[in-house]
Amino acid sequence: MKKLTILVALLVVVGFSTNAFAQASATATATATIVTPIGITKSADMNFGNVASSGAAGTVVLTPAGTRTATLGATLPATAGTVTAAAFAVTGSTTYTYSITLPSSAITLVGTTAGVTASTFTSTPSATGALTAGAQTLLVGATLNLPATAVTAGTYTSAAFTVTVNYN
Repeated sequence: MKKLTILVALLVVVGFSTNAFAQASATATATATIVTPIGITKSADMNFGNVASSGAAGTVVLTPAGTRTATLGATLPATAGTVTAAAFAVTGSTTYTYSITLPSSAITLVGTTAGVTASTFTSTPSATGALTAGAQTLLVGATLNLPATAVTAGTYTSAAFTVTVNYN
């Protein structure tokens, strides 16, 4: 009987010991690195310069580098006027890359003749930029579209268009 009591006591102790070691715990910490918010500010507006229209549909392509070419009913006079691609200063955390979103539809330039638009926006860098020392210049060009009617001389201006940048 004494052996049976010792055996039962031993089984109870072993049973409790097994249950006590069936569970384990560990701890962890949480960390967050806050980065400088990405920013964009306009440095220069886009300007296609002086353009002549023959009354036929035509285009003027302004590259992000600020060069122009004309097609069909558009010509470029010898006096170019002010020609500039739009320029933006992008700032943020050093060595980060970012995506660039340009206008996807045409914007209207308002003047005395209807139908003058800018479309097909392009940029340098294209699609993705990289911040060096936390900054980069983003240049934007587009295509000026002239209607197939005579365009009255004057200054044509669009509403503001939006260029968006986001960290990758």
